[in-house]
Amino acid sequence: MRNILLTLSFLLLATIVSALPPKPAPKQTAEVVYHNATIHLGNGEVMNGATIAFDNGVITRIGYFKMKWQETDIDLKGKHIYPGFILPNTNLGISEVGSIKATRDSREVGQMNANVRSISAYNTDSELPPTLKFNGVLLAQTTPEGGLISGLSSVVQLDAWNWEDAAIVIDDAVHVNWPSAKRARFDYSTFTMKVEKNKNYAKQLVQIKSLFEDAKLGVYIQNNKVNLKLKAVTPVFSGNRKVYIHTNNPKSIIESINFFQKMGVENIVLVSQQGALPVKGFIKEAGVPVIVSSTHAMPKRDDSSVDAGYTTAMKLHNEGILTALGYSGTMSARNLAFIAGTLVGYGLDKEQALKLITFNTAKILGIDKSYGSLEVGKSATLIVTEGDALDMRGNVLKAAYIDGRKLDLNGRQQELDQRFLEKYGM
Repeated sequence: MRNILLTLSFLLLATIVSALPPKPAPKQTAEVVYHNATIHLGNGEVMNGATIAFDNGVITRIGYFKMKWQETDIDLKGKHIYPGFILPNTNLGISEVGSIKATRDSREVGQMNANVRSISAYNTDSELPPTLKFNGVLLAQTTPEGGLISGLSSVVQLDAWNWEDAAIVIDDAVHVNWPSAKRARFDYSTFTMKVEKNKNYAKQLVQIKSLFEDAKLGVYIQNNKVNLKLKAVTPVFSGNRKVYIHTNNPKSIIESINFFQKMGVENIVLVSQQGALPVKGFIKEAGVPVIVSSTHAMPKRDDSSVDAGYTTAMKLHNEGILTALGYSGTMSARNLAFIAGTLVGYGLDKEQALKLITFNTAKILGIDKSYGSLEVGKSATLIVTEGDALDMRGNVLKAAYIDGRKLDLNGRQQELDQRFLEKYGM
């Protein structure tokens, strides 16, 4: 009986272990050379039948070369290479199952949480990052939510043992949810949207403005006690930390940007949706980049076109505004590239659409010196695909690298797929 129980225990343990997310890849130990690939640089350019080589995690050659092939070189004729996709403004790694409170670490109680750090809660053992890596999303900005000031985001790569190894930029930005004088609420009794007055609007503005005004004084230590909220906000005035404004109200967009610019904050990013379109001229003049957080969305105004959600990012980009794409909802954020592909269907050039999830995002996050495009001297963070990576009908990810480390792409979903293919003889 004891032997039977031991055997069953080992079988159960083996099943659990096989279902774990793939372990992080080891450091690159040998040069990798791909020939004859269609290389999408991420900066709007594409090279057909080109060569790329990388060693020690850094791209060493890219272009057209007359060179003797080594035995380890790989012919990629008919396949594509792209920079790794970047997902901004996400609760990835700090929220696992939305319906289970114990797995949600993306928001704190209270309204003013400037000192909350998402990086300290980032879970590298989460089962969600592998599902994104399998579709080319290799970097993310893990971001707290809720309240008037949510806290501090950080930029991470998605293949690491712990948050220290994952971190690319720690505490890169303070996230502010700017209030609106009016807000829409869905009325379940009539199944319509109702616009209500925000009774706390004036109070909320005072709370946000007071915190930044106090922080500008630069005094966050009083009576030998550190005010952590002021300490978290102070770096925005030296340019060492960005301010992300979250609002989809045109009036609030103007109000918030004017406030921060008058306060001397230079590094501002707007996270918005269709509400940015009526004031796109103001946004351009202010020089503020925009992350469009929702593309597949219904029109928000009565006078909006039916495709307003699908064309917002394109219109901002065409206006000359530095624009990137986000994705509302972490569970399906692996579809980020396909969202960019949607913009191609509405008139945006394919390589420009790619920029919205690679190079533009890297510039907004301040990591473009190393990531976001394929250039000599930059990180070898890239993917190899069979088919168009922006088109779900033909895209097949063949390989992925972060800093030259080849990722294990055989995870739980692939294991289950293979298991049931064998079961049903398909």
